[in-house]
Amino acid sequence: MKLSQLRAIVAVADYGNFSEAALELNLSQPAISHAIATLEAELGVTLFARGRRGAVLTAAGERIVAHARQSLQHLELMQKEANLQKGLDGGQVRIASFRSVATHLLPVVIARFRDRFPNIGITIIERPDYLDIEQTLRDGRADIGITYLPTSPEFEVWELVRDDYVVLLPPSACVGGTHLTWDELAAYALILLPCLPCGRLLHQHLTTIAPPMNTASDIQEDSTIVSMVMQGLGAAILPRLAAEPIPSSLHVYPLPAPLKRVIGVATVAEALHTPAVFAFLDTLKTFDFQRLATIT
Repeated sequence: MKLSQLRAIVAVADYGNFSEAALELNLSQPAISHAIATLEAELGVTLFARGRRGAVLTAAGERIVAHARQSLQHLELMQKEANLQKGLDGGQVRIASFRSVATHLLPVVIARFRDRFPNIGITIIERPDYLDIEQTLRDGRADIGITYLPTSPEFEVWELVRDDYVVLLPPSACVGGTHLTWDELAAYALILLPCLPCGRLLHQHLTTIAPPMNTASDIQEDSTIVSMVMQGLGAAILPRLAAEPIPSSLHVYPLPAPLKRVIGVATVAEALHTPAVFAFLDTLKTFDFQRLATIT
């Protein structure tokens, strides 16, 4: 069964004769006759009674033309949906991100974006680390990824924000001054993210710069680390965004040797993006995320 046959049966039913249906579909009358005859042969029933009064639907034809109309309506809806996806009156933007950026930076962007494009859907896909985020991009399950820079050449990237690592000390800590020394930090058991993958940058930094430290445990969740420091179970080193919201009773210090993680926006190089994705990328570029991260 062909689309042309469905259009033919509906047109003949609407106009009551083959010649006007042919004009409506910009076809010849023999082409319309052939389409209807072929469909009748395929279905094994007569759809129209032909006579001097034109073409009149049979009882079977009335039931079948109703299904044909529904099929054409569904095809029209499919086309409209595709057009929405190609335009800015609809569509979907999928963003893969780790929790800290998804929590503290993306919501303000999404709010502004929805003011301009209320019919475009936004999906945040949270992933535990940047390797998962990049794989989500490769697999086509996300349009935009928030990852660490530098990254693989397979991605087009630009810098979003630089996030300082900070030291969190428990409420009972007594440290003089506004800066912490490595010796003062070494007095505490360190609660850190695991070395791979997200903690790799910090572990490399400590191995290169710092004296040997007593690591109490490796914890996967940022919020768990903050809670453990709150209970006096040790000190922690976390990116500031990952540590937020930082309880006011904790003592916050910069690292003795500063360290930042560079967070960027990534898309698959030479990917064919929808207008909705391009519009979201343009919205991202309007924000001063460094200032926003400082306020947070």
